[in-house]
Amino acid sequence: MDTKSNPGSASKPGADSKLSFKQRLRDPYFWSDWLVVVAFLLVIVVFGAINPSAFLSIYNLNNILVASAIPAIIVVGQTFTVATAGIDLSVSSILTLGAVIFGICFTKELPVWVCMLGGMLAGMIAGIINGLIISVRKINDFIVTLGMLSIAAGTALVLSNGRPVQIINSGLANVAINEKFGVPYLMYIAFAIVVFSHFLLFHTRFGVHLLAVGGDPDSARAMGVSIVRIKVAVYGISGLLAGFAATLAIARIGAAEPAANTAILLNSVAAVVLGGVSLFGGRATIFGPFVATLLLQALSNGLTIIGVASYYQYISVGIVVILSASLVRNVR
Repeated sequence: MDTKSNPGSASKPGADSKLSFKQRLRDPYFWSDWLVVVAFLLVIVVFGAINPSAFLSIYNLNNILVASAIPAIIVVGQTFTVATAGIDLSVSSILTLGAVIFGICFTKELPVWVCMLGGMLAGMIAGIINGLIISVRKINDFIVTLGMLSIAAGTALVLSNGRPVQIINSGLANVAINEKFGVPYLMYIAFAIVVFSHFLLFHTRFGVHLLAVGGDPDSARAMGVSIVRIKVAVYGISGLLAGFAATLAIARIGAAEPAANTAILLNSVAAVVLGGVSLFGGRATIFGPFVATLLLQALSNGLTIIGVASYYQYISVGIVVILSASLVRNVR
């Protein structure tokens, strides 16, 4: 697991090769990097043993991948904000706003690509507003994005009059239902975004500055890094990805829904925590939260297969998140 921290963080990657296996198991950095992989494999083994014919079937595994695609894209944006010691609570409502904008453009008979750009632009603008208020006005990110959650949700309802717009388009339908080599197109799209984001975070100057801002903003400022630009950029990216995810959500359900799905927000934060991203900022990974998204979907899917009511599934996800946070509580 490729996890990176800023130079001023407490990470000690150089000492890893000198640790014995028992020492690694007591090392919080080891668990921060590999906990999600171990947990994901454990879920696959347990549910595969309980009901292999249902859980391990190609059809069901395909369902898990399809269900994971949209949350995975949202999680990437959330990872960028958390890496700067922030959080974006507005992603679910921004996704909804992007879907409504898409629907409005579609009813005006604009091309699908224009509708998609409209939703992405709406999401990016909402994210940039978040970043500007947080960085320029120095208002807590929790408060700002909580406010934007309400604003975006309300705007979506006002623009749509609270009514969904049916979207019938063969191109979108093909993206939602088709697959290549047994992998759905939606997952290819999500994974491409994950790979690009990994490159952006770990192999560009922007990524170095982002982690520096999250790890030690005073030192980053002293090195000439613009805190405002980085904050605006990461929240803009989060909003842009939420707006793009709106198009994929429409492709899946065939409609632009004006009602926000709060589960997307909760799962995005849960996946970031499970994936080994430090909530204190400065230490992040892209693939960790991606695997965590697969883990959460596999867990929910497995519990459904063995007949556990959805009410208990929320409890199980909460327990998993708290336990994982407890194991890596010393990582900063």
